[in-house]
Amino acid sequence: METEYKIVVLGGGPAGGATALGLKKLGYQMTVIAEPRPFKAVEGISERVVEGLRNAGFTQALANLPQPSPRNASWNGATNSANTEMLINRSELDSGILQDLQAAGVEVITGRAAKVSSSDSGHEIEIKDSACGGISADFLVEARGRSAPAAGLDRLRGSETVSLLQYWQGEPCKPQSAAESFEDGWAWMAAWSDGTRYLQVTFDVATADLPDKAQLIDHCNNILSGLSSAQPFLETAEATGVIHARTSTPVLCKEAIGANWIRVGDAAMAVDPLSGNGIFQALSSALQAPAVINTLLKQPAKAELAKQFYQQRVNHLFFRFARIGRDFYASEERYWDNPFWATRRNWPDVEPLHQDTDPDSLQVVRMPVVSEGLIEEQDVVITNDQPLGIWHLNGIAMAPVVKALQSRGDGESVAACLEPLGLSPELNIGMERWLVQNNWIRA
Repeated sequence: METEYKIVVLGGGPAGGATALGLKKLGYQMTVIAEPRPFKAVEGISERVVEGLRNAGFTQALANLPQPSPRNASWNGATNSANTEMLINRSELDSGILQDLQAAGVEVITGRAAKVSSSDSGHEIEIKDSACGGISADFLVEARGRSAPAAGLDRLRGSETVSLLQYWQGEPCKPQSAAESFEDGWAWMAAWSDGTRYLQVTFDVATADLPDKAQLIDHCNNILSGLSSAQPFLETAEATGVIHARTSTPVLCKEAIGANWIRVGDAAMAVDPLSGNGIFQALSSALQAPAVINTLLKQPAKAELAKQFYQQRVNHLFFRFARIGRDFYASEERYWDNPFWATRRNWPDVEPLHQDTDPDSLQVVRMPVVSEGLIEEQDVVITNDQPLGIWHLNGIAMAPVVKALQSRGDGESVAACLEPLGLSPELNIGMERWLVQNNWIRA
């Protein structure tokens, strides 16, 4: 049964689509406002991204995925050709997402949200290039990615970064992609079977000393001509003469949720595209959003708990992905003093990406979790490397396990102290093995 609340999602990409599908399953009236991308875009995705899209409920969007193609990486003077990625047409992926939404009963309006007027009682949205003209919403999901208005919200920004994209056209070829670092930044290249080439160069805004717009194409082409990885993409190809500038600056929205609105995907946190997992990063926050919104609307007494849960996870994901990028930048040692590399190898902090679990750090605390489509507080286990807590492991609540370990008597075996939990002998053995392997207890 649909609820009386009307929820509108601005943006029909993976994050907006996943949020809309999740809320539709919870019984909400859903409308998505989306417009086609203004330019053709190709993106490399991994099997992990495909699995994330599948788990979100997309089927049409994944119907025509290409086979993985070779990806060549030239970084710090070393070349690696062992990896592959799927080169997808983002326009086709986004079109498939909208088909999935319509098949699920979500209303899809093609157009652009030109103006949004918000108050405590709801939202009024003016829609450009749409016959309906406008729409009202009780709750608003901002999912327009990096192009989402800042709305005066406090944000943390990394080093200002711009990516310049140019299309080339050549003879039909085998799909392939490549990335290469150079003194002032890095480049990513891709080729489709129809001969379309996608060449993107990323710079630091403050220090790149880029020429005027009229000279940008020549500037980028001069850089590409000196990169060995770019040569297969330039051969027998000609530039289109058009260049697109896109911001690639990491941005964290420190206030990603309110009483009747939420930001998901890149609108909540957009990380450096270096890792090639932009869609995965966007889905990471969006998959939590339906339960958060459901709690805000159905259990307003738990609103602060729901907002705490969501913001903590957005912050955690942002810093995790930012540190992945930081460590990858730090691995390029040839241009140590160049401003592009110097600023990025030290941002956002010096905290290690991975920590070994300290058994003495295990604590049982009350924290918000997702339970049956709502946010509620439960006993969870936190460690020095798992600050957001672990509630269940394969259906077994972990707080009772840790409490049993902490009350274990001198000389008492792990199996004996876990026995009162009522696990089967097989699960008891498996749990002890897991505890040792993950350093929750010392062997």
